[in-house]
Amino acid sequence: MKTIVTFGEIMGRFSPPSFKRFRQSLPGDINLTFAGAEANVAASISMLGGDARFVTAIPNNDVTQALISNLRGLEVDTSEIVLSKSGRLGLYFVEAGANQRPSRVIYDRDYSSFSMTPASAYDWDSIFDGAGWFHTTGITPSLSEESAKATIHSVKKAKAAGLTVSCDLNFRKKLWKWNPNLSSTELACETMSRLLPYVDVVIGNEEDASDILGIHAENTDVHSGKIDASNYTSVAREIFSQFPNLSTVAITLRESFSASHNNWGAMLYDTSSDYSYFAPLEESHYQPYEIRNIVDRVGGGDAFGAGLIFALNEPKLREPQTAIAFAVASSCLAHSIYGDYNLSTRAEVEALLNSGGSGRVVR
Repeated sequence: MKTIVTFGEIMGRFSPPSFKRFRQSLPGDINLTFAGAEANVAASISMLGGDARFVTAIPNNDVTQALISNLRGLEVDTSEIVLSKSGRLGLYFVEAGANQRPSRVIYDRDYSSFSMTPASAYDWDSIFDGAGWFHTTGITPSLSEESAKATIHSVKKAKAAGLTVSCDLNFRKKLWKWNPNLSSTELACETMSRLLPYVDVVIGNEEDASDILGIHAENTDVHSGKIDASNYTSVAREIFSQFPNLSTVAITLRESFSASHNNWGAMLYDTSSDYSYFAPLEESHYQPYEIRNIVDRVGGGDAFGAGLIFALNEPKLREPQTAIAFAVASSCLAHSIYGDYNLSTRAEVEALLNSGGSGRVVR
């Protein structure tokens, strides 16, 4: 497996302990971890046994040195991280929801080092040395005009270097604000339409397809927990019709009954065969994982992307049905782990695939 490169912003993540609200926890103790969509993917790929290199720009101080040490501890290659002389470390705050109370996210990312770093600050030839895959997300160009330019430049360079490129659409309405003349959805649509022609594998969910590409699945209401999985092939076909360069469209299928109870599965559409693969399956029929008592769902989509990218780069896993099953199982486990990183190993994912999710004690 060649090196898998991911590119995006990493932040400090602050969360109250034990499902508390900020008003219960502050002033007082609060948990600080490190997180960011592309960093989450790199960490998960490394945990699964892949070779991951994470690229970002951060200020140089004691906190960010701890951040780098944290990634290195997970065996992520941090050699191409740019230590900037300007800007700050982006932050975000997560209040974990439970039952009918949803989780809440507060961003504090303005003027971060990453959002102000131009594409020219990165050594792309060195970044792509020995690499076979490049991954970024729709969060990265949402941060600033400079970030958007850098992201588009990065996918162009990756394609020119012969890498497979993947992108998780990851629409975040709160972040697309850098052009006041356009709404968040208009800015995301305009920007992503310039990025996606350089992408081979696109990852998203129904909301991403709707908000960024204007494509809707019939008989689906993600807010009520109602999803008709059979209608997602038409969504994937429409995405492919807009961007015929795509080889694969992967769509996660989350049914959210409450903050603590979700059904979870996904679909992989292979554009060359015009065929859709669903996972998990029960007697050849789609039957999502039922996840109750969720520990932390933030980063679940990143865990899916990481599992899919890892599987598509692993000869024993890259067959489409196997790859999508592996990705869904990997991200299912992520819902049981606090923090954004999916600290699940390949053996643990394969154990879930083999056991069906009984959760019995491993002795």
